Amino acid sequence: MKNKLLHRLETIREVQLHQSLTHMKRGLEKESLRVTPNGELAQSRHPESLGSALTHQWITTDYSEALVEFITPVFQDIKRPLAFLNDLHRFTYQNLNDELLWVNSMPCLMGDELSIPIADYGSSNVGKMKHYYRHGLWHRYGRYMQTIAGIHYNVSIPETFWSVYHQLENSGEELQDFISEQYFGLIRNFLRNVGLVVYLYGASPAVCGSFLKGRSHQLETFQQHTCYMPYGTSLRMSDLGYHNDAQAGLKVSYNSLSEYVHSLQHAIRTPYPPYVEMGVKNGDQYQQLNTNILQIENEFYSSIRPKRVTRSGERPTCALVDRGVEYIELRCVDLDPFSPVGITESQIRFLDVFALYCLLEDSPALTESEQQCNIENLQAIVTQGRDPHLRLTSKCTQAPFRQWAQEHLDKMLQVARLLDQAHDHSAHSEVVKAQMEKLTHPELTPSARIMETLFEQQQPFFEFAMNSAKATANHFKNQPLSSTEAAAFAKEARRSIAAQRRIESEDEISFDQYLNNFFAQDACS
Repeated sequence: MKNKLLHRLETIREVQLHQSLTHMKRGLEKESLRVTPNGELAQSRHPESLGSALTHQWITTDYSEALVEFITPVFQDIKRPLAFLNDLHRFTYQNLNDELLWVNSMPCLMGDELSIPIADYGSSNVGKMKHYYRHGLWHRYGRYMQTIAGIHYNVSIPETFWSVYHQLENSGEELQDFISEQYFGLIRNFLRNVGLVVYLYGASPAVCGSFLKGRSHQLETFQQHTCYMPYGTSLRMSDLGYHNDAQAGLKVSYNSLSEYVHSLQHAIRTPYPPYVEMGVKNGDQYQQLNTNILQIENEFYSSIRPKRVTRSGERPTCALVDRGVEYIELRCVDLDPFSPVGITESQIRFLDVFALYCLLEDSPALTESEQQCNIENLQAIVTQGRDPHLRLTSKCTQAPFRQWAQEHLDKMLQVARLLDQAHDHSAHSEVVKAQMEKLTHPELTPSARIMETLFEQQQPFFEFAMNSAKATANHFKNQPLSSTEAAAFAKEARRSIAAQRRIESEDEISFDQYLNNFFAQDACS
């Protein structure tokens, strides 16, 4: 009997539905630390010439004042988010003076934790909330963890696809309910298979010892200050990255939109004793937004999120309840230090194939035990992915890693051919075949290429990262924006500053009342 994936692919071809996939939409969010010419974390404020981090459409900050975040608009053409991201880098380098953007996910030359400046968003209530939320992250997880950078890849399946696919699947649900259900099926399969992306594209096998100050770890040491895992792929995705005890016990369900929202809202309402003991305020100074397991939804660290564009002041879970899932955010992508903008066109094509594969493959409900298996498999790939003898040995998966990965890539190749037919080229198939090569030749992976450079040149991680940052800076400085292009970005910077001032002048309630109003949204309609 033909499996359901092949049957779906054939049916989609028969009704020419694959043509609608040329209208998939994509956007990129890319984080980069600002550093001084000697590689230390910048202590300067977010440059005013870049605009307001609170209200700028495309240039903001993440946790730290020194952690720049670029956000592209959403495009259908796969090349356009990359081109826009390239322009954002060019504009930024024209306004950084002698500072550099760090091009690796893991930071370096970390001083005392308090030397990491928390992002400031001004005096408005919304700006204060963003700032105090980050204070909460500091007290809960420490500041070091918040300096890790990555790329978030946002992708949505077109409405024209959903309307027909809804009929093909003989669903009796309302269309938006069906779309949300299908996105959650995609998410469950993503969680089952995300280790494949981490192996193929993980680019953080090493880190400066300064990042690990005061922490116990099992990494090996090279060149005195470089810590690494011999077969590691992505320390960013390991327990050295986003991890804490409170969230370790958090059970978030991905089996339906309602269960997912309930899980997160329960965590936002449930006190966590150590946070209760800390208190919300120290005198008049906010230390966190509340004393619960999560302050807000975004505090939950996951490699993928269901998303819906929110309205001003709206809770993300409320937006999902009211209007359903609109797109997904893939959060497992390390910065690629070999690419000026941190990600390549071929990687985007692979992520498109991977997302579509996760959508079209059968996706049964996840049990708690299977979720634990997925976590164990991912951590094995994170720490030992390039070991040629690696076996996935969780209760759910008993197989050599390369056999497991090859089986998924074989099926993904069928999905890639569907996308190629829609676009009238072979680029998606070619990128999947190229990833198959990485299974038999792990030295082709970004993580292996980084370690090979360190060993062959007897170069510590810091020196490799600094050389990469300087080369990337020269790349962008040698292709400045035209006066017209620069003027357009400068105009947005000025608009954002004016918008922040307007928001600050229009506040009519205290911050305490603003926060109470925000959390009162727990009862989503």
